[in-house]
Amino acid sequence: MVIQETEGIKVGVETQYLAEYSNPQAMHFVFTYKITIQNESTYTYQLLRRHWEIHDASAPIKMVDGDGVVGQQPTLEPGQSHQYVSGCNLQSGIGKMLGYYEMERIVDGKIIQVQIPEFQLMAHYLQN
Repeated sequence: MVIQETEGIKVGVETQYLAEYSNPQAMHFVFTYKITIQNESTYTYQLLRRHWEIHDASAPIKMVDGDGVVGQQPTLEPGQSHQYVSGCNLQSGIGKMLGYYEMERIVDGKIIQVQIPEFQLMAHYLQN
């Protein structure tokens, strides 16, 4: 798991290659990632938007922006966490993702960019 903290908000990421849904001969590699967002600050925050950079060794960088995460805009009180699972398809078995969440501090409306740590996506058979 890789973890990064921004202003008391910790984001952790775990990845998995799904060989049973992938087809390397057709240049189709499927990965999932599990995100844990932990509010260790003294403020309540709401996750409003996300921004992803998806790097694929066989394709141009893809930018993805959208509201919330998997259809939700969770609000996290101090000490609370939110976890979700999503996925990514690559044309190669090697890539990485990174990005940030825009979160609003409820008490005063301040928007912060919470960094999502860079994480690697690699088919198991390509690892040494």
